[in-house]
Parts: sequence; structure tokens; C-alpha cells
Amino acid sequence: MYRHGVDSMIHGRTPDEKRLIQTVHDHGQEHLFRFWDSLSGKEKDALMRQIGTIDFELVAAHRRLLSGAEEADTAVHTLDPAPCIPIPRDEAGRKRERRAREIGEEAIRAGKVAAFLVAGGQGTRLGFDGPKGCFPVGPVSGKTLFQMHAEKILAASRRYGVTIPWAIMTSETNDAATREFFQEHGWFGLDPGSVIFFSQRMIPALDGEGRLILDGRDHIFMNPNGHGGSLLALYESGTIGRFEARGVEILSYFQVDNVLIRIVDPVFIGYHIQAGAGMSSKMVQKSHPGEKVGVFGIRDGKLNVIEYSDLSPEDAEARLPDGSLKYGSGSIAIHLIDTKFVRAEAEDGFRLPYHTAFKKVPYLTDSGDLVDPDTPNAFKFETFVFDALADTSSPVIMEIVREHEFSPVKNAAGEDSPATARRDLSNYYGGWLEAAGVPVPRDAAGNAAVPLEISPLFALDREEFTAKAAGRELTINGSLYLEE
Repeated sequence: MYRHGVDSMIHGRTPDEKRLIQTVHDHGQEHLFRFWDSLSGKEKDALMRQIGTIDFELVAAHRRLLSGAEEADTAVHTLDPAPCIPIPRDEAGRKRERRAREIGEEAIRAGKVAAFLVAGGQGTRLGFDGPKGCFPVGPVSGKTLFQMHAEKILAASRRYGVTIPWAIMTSETNDAATREFFQEHGWFGLDPGSVIFFSQRMIPALDGEGRLILDGRDHIFMNPNGHGGSLLALYESGTIGRFEARGVEILSYFQVDNVLIRIVDPVFIGYHIQAGAGMSSKMVQKSHPGEKVGVFGIRDGKLNVIEYSDLSPEDAEARLPDGSLKYGSGSIAIHLIDTKFVRAEAEDGFRLPYHTAFKKVPYLTDSGDLVDPDTPNAFKFETFVFDALADTSSPVIMEIVREHEFSPVKNAAGEDSPATARRDLSNYYGGWLEAAGVPVPRDAAGNAAVPLEISPLFALDREEFTAKAAGRELTINGSLYLEE
């Protein structure tokens, strides 16, 4: 237990530190100082600096949430399928798509679109020591996730004759390593001035008694505030202001682990502009009722993403008259977000709600030993970016082909792993080759039997590839890799 009171602690501290110490005690978190007497002056300063970053009113709100003091939601909610723009299946749909593409391309050429990458994670689940974006995943080249994304942005910039700026949100744990990686690799050919790094806010977790958690004698455990925190970070870092100053109106939001991501997609952008949406999303049809993805739905008249765990078994299995899933529009974390919408979400107090997750969090015992628990022991709090969809009156949900645009790298093995990502990339590029008349060897399951890879700097899409491949002799000899 902490042995001294406020008076003994504030001696010799600055006025601001005295206020912080009093705040800690007022909120019942004085256990944070239980190792105070054993800390060096530098360690005491470090602890005080970290305490100064904590929003204790938010901590109090999270404690009330855990204690059940917040009012329970007892209302009866309505839920309906969310309308979406389907994959074109007739000439009318293709005509609509062509018009959207024209509008989107015009916006890109005018410098109104920027790329926005959420990349705050580490490669721990992949058995990789470093930022996840530094993980090598190219089927033939071994290119990292960061390089694959950078080349798509560079290729799009060249196609549309404009420098497409790229905002990258890191976290406290990987910011320095991410910046260093880009510098070491020459920014992957991009203009360094067009790449903007910033970190998202970190917030503390709480144990079962509502207490902040020490994971070091002079350090409080903190975790990122969720991908919804990207909106707040864009605003607080000044990135939105920088974008607005250069005429950017739309952000192409994506997460670092999707190897098939189509960045600054002109068709998607065109639909978004036509609708006057503040935020829009892409979706894929769920592969089966139990697939663990959130689904788009109209809840009480507002567009929401309903987590798979919150969808009743009856709703998860429900079918429409044509036999398709009633709630089959899977959310895949691909969005367009207007800069003015970001400002509205963050400027007058952050709107997004916090969600709780019971997780394993390392902690110090009273004797100062660090414990890495085997089972969940604490509550983390995070915001979800898709909750902001409810704040826009005309969002677009656009259906895409999963095999063309979505293959995440999340696990070391099995589903959504480096192996499946490389398989999906090879299959994707195999389709391009076959469209150009190049035979692709396939296995019994229909997958490309050899590794295949085409750099975005050679061709950004199938149409560009078939045009470049015409008249060229392309043969697959064990593997195929085409570079600029």
C-alpha cells in the first residue's frame, strides 16, 4: 500500500504536479505511487509526465461503465438490412459504375483525395518483432506491407498526374520504428513531404476493481484508443488542417494488414461524392452465417455495424427471399471519410462511444514483480471508426469482390495468415495473366500452383496490365514477378 499522504508527496513538486497528485488521490488511484520512495528523480518525473496525459474524467466514466452505474439500455431496437451498391451485373449497373469512375478520377486529379493508413499494430501475432507494416509478404519479391501500399499510392499518383498525400497513424509502441523504416527505404520512392506520420492517443486499462494498472514501477499500462481514435488523432495532430490547406476533401481509409487493398479507388470515390456522404464503406458478402465479421445494418433508422457477437443466432441465419443472408453485408474496414466530417466528429468533443474488452494485461504485484497473466484480467477501452457511420445521413455501402480487394494478414498460420495472403495475391495476379492470354498452372483447388506477383508500378489494375502485356512474351517458369 502507498504509505504517505498528499502533503508529503507534493513537497518540492511544481504547481502542475501538485494538482496532478491531488487529482490522482481524488480519483482513488493513489496506488500508482506505491513505489514512489524507491524511484529515482528521473523515474518520478517520467511517472508524473505519464499521469499528466491521462483524462481522469474519462477514467471515471469507464469505472462507472464497469460498475453498472451507467444506465442500462432497455429500449427495443429495430434492425433492418443495409442497402448497398451491388457489384454490376448488367449494363445499367456498368453504366452507373463508369459514371462513378469518371467523377472519382476527376476528384483524384484535382488533388482532393489522400490516402489514410491505420498502422499502429505490432507483428506479435505473426511471430514478428516490429511494426506489422514491416512484415514481408510479397509472394515472390518478399516486399513488406508498407512497400506494397506505397507502390500503389506512387502508381496512382503517376496515373493521375498528382501527388497523393499519405497519412499514416502509428502508435506509441511503433512510431519511431515506423518512421525509421521509411527513412531506411528511401520512402519507397514517394516524396517525403507527402507522407505524414502521427500517433493515436493512448488510454489506460482498468482492473476488475476499477484501478489503473502499473506495468512498471514508474509506468502505467496504456493501450491505443481503438481505430475510432484515428478521427481524433487526425484532428489533434493537425493533419486535417494540413490536408484542408492543400485542398484535400476525402480520405481513403485502410488498415495495414490488407494485402489486396485498392487505395484511392475512383469508383468508390465517385459514388461517395454523388451521395454527398460524409463517410462511406466497402462490404463483402459473408462467406457463411458464422463468419466472424461485423455486418452493416440499419439500427433504429441509422446505419451501424453490428458485431458478430451481438447478432442473434436467428438474425445471423436469417435469409431473404432469394436465399441470400439477410444480414450478410460484411464490414472489412475500408472507408472513405470527408475531412470536414472528421472535423465535425472531433472538434466539439469526441463523439464516438467506448467499447469494453476483457483482455490479458501485464501488471506489477505489490512486491514489484511483473506478471504476464495467462487469462484475461483487465478491461481495455476502445472506439470503433465505423460507429461514425451513424452520424452521416447519406453513407454509401459498396459491394466488392472479396478475392479482388480483401485478404488480411492477422494470424501466424491458418485463416488470414501470410500463407493465405500470398495465395490470394497469386490468385489475383493469376487472373490478370489469364485475362492477357497467359496460361496459369492451377492446383486441384483452383489456386495458382506457383507464386505470382505483379508490382503496382508495372500495372495498377487488370486493364493496364492487359494493355502492357499485349505483344509481350510472358511465360511462367516456377514463379513470375513483374516489376517496373
